[in-house]
Amino acid sequence: MFGKITTLVATAALSAALISGSALASSPITIKFAHVVAENTPKGKMAIKLKDLVAERLGGKVVVEVFPNSQLFGDENVLEAMLLGDVQMAAPALSKFDRYTTQLQIFDLPFLFKDMAAVEKFQKSEKGQALLKTIEPKGLVGLGYLHNGLKQLSASTRMKVPADAAGLKFRIMSSDVLAAQFQALKAVPLKKPFSEVFTLLQTKAIDGQENTYSNIYSQKYFEIQPYITETNHGLLDYMVVTSKEFWMSIPDDIRPQLKAIIDEAIAYGNKISADKDLEDRQAIIDSKRTEIIMINDAERSQWVEAMKPVWQQFEKEIGKDMIDAAYQSNM
Repeated sequence: MFGKITTLVATAALSAALISGSALASSPITIKFAHVVAENTPKGKMAIKLKDLVAERLGGKVVVEVFPNSQLFGDENVLEAMLLGDVQMAAPALSKFDRYTTQLQIFDLPFLFKDMAAVEKFQKSEKGQALLKTIEPKGLVGLGYLHNGLKQLSASTRMKVPADAAGLKFRIMSSDVLAAQFQALKAVPLKKPFSEVFTLLQTKAIDGQENTYSNIYSQKYFEIQPYITETNHGLLDYMVVTSKEFWMSIPDDIRPQLKAIIDEAIAYGNKISADKDLEDRQAIIDSKRTEIIMINDAERSQWVEAMKPVWQQFEKEIGKDMIDAAYQSNM
């Protein structure tokens, strides 16, 4: 009798273990996608599109959870969190990768690209694609470039020429190139988290900032900054990224499907970016809360002349051949 009971208990335990193991085996892969901007931005909409496409095509196998507005991590610490396994996907600004590779600093060089078509051309080129791989030695995998657009300068005072920026304090991302850019203008660059910018502007702890129309509108900077100078001087793009450890842990039959979905979501986000840049610019004009200052060719030349020495300053770190290739994309 005792032997039968023991056998029954052992059989039940084995069955429970098998059921548990089966449940674990069938549990979906969870991807926590953390970003710092609002859901109505190109990045925010790309993340939601990714979540929806994954649910539609990989339902039961993969689940994407989106955390916008720095709910989980800011761009300053999301990559470290990713390497620790606390988050599986993010899309930090390209400026955030300078501690992992110096070559991605190329995208912060002022007036390198004349328009987003030139950006797209370079990023799709052999050299542009090679830059995605420069972070792999640090345990990260670049999955693609996500656009936000070209940057404008907002400030508490009117700016038409570089001399107007002298002495003003500008918030920048944590980038040595961007610091050098404002120093070239004799302005004061301050590295501060994106989540703090509105308060810094509102309290006048800083005089201005650089950003795309999408971020200026979604973050309501236009409500507290009376002037925006349309310079299109720099690029604000992101890299969709994951950790090498997590990426390689995805089963071989799922990984290519997921990559195709990510590519589709990025293409969707980039289309949104192009449309939203124009829409948000017009929304800012319609608000009558701030004045958009246009500069003529002669004034633009002054900005270019003031900032272009930054190229040479970072030439060794980035590579002259890489800078030349990027510049050629304007042709």
